[in-house]
Amino acid sequence: MGGGEFANLIRKYDDMLGLSDETAHWTAIDCMDILAKLTADKVESAKIAFSLEEANKISDEGFTPIMITSIILREDDPFENSWDVTSDSIAAYISNLLNANLLIVTNVNGIYTKEPNVKGAKFIDVIDAQTLLTFDETSIDLMLPSLLLEFGTNCYVVNGKYPERVLSLIDNSIDTYDFYYTKILGE
Repeated sequence: MGGGEFANLIRKYDDMLGLSDETAHWTAIDCMDILAKLTADKVESAKIAFSLEEANKISDEGFTPIMITSIILREDDPFENSWDVTSDSIAAYISNLLNANLLIVTNVNGIYTKEPNVKGAKFIDVIDAQTLLTFDETSIDLMLPSLLLEFGTNCYVVNGKYPERVLSLIDNSIDTYDFYYTKILGE
């Protein structure tokens, strides 16, 4: 669960006020926790998880765990305090700890050769993480490709404005993939 508009406000305040890297980092993580709680309140099939063990238990019970990541990260935060690390990298870290698949839900269809609204931008349906390291900016954070390579795992990037797209990637009983998404190869 990302920090959404709350984290974007922290980034804006950081730009205006020059917050310390540590304060910006941890406040953005707090925003992730806020959105996790708000989402869990509205999604009946979801429950809040405060630990990896609790996430596994919730999943075993047939519910979707929504992580309060600040607790896990306060015990062992492997990240630099930088805007190069966002919920994308944190999700990769947590999914690796849980041995779970990684799906990044964003506001665009996936990865493009340049910003999607820039003339000449081309959609990329499959890309290896090593190549992605050469990109300056995409719909994912700058640290994610390195983590995918380190963990030897893949990831999907899909447009969350269309919930049915997300569902068809996570629900094995749905096999409709007639939409754009990007698979990032880290293996």
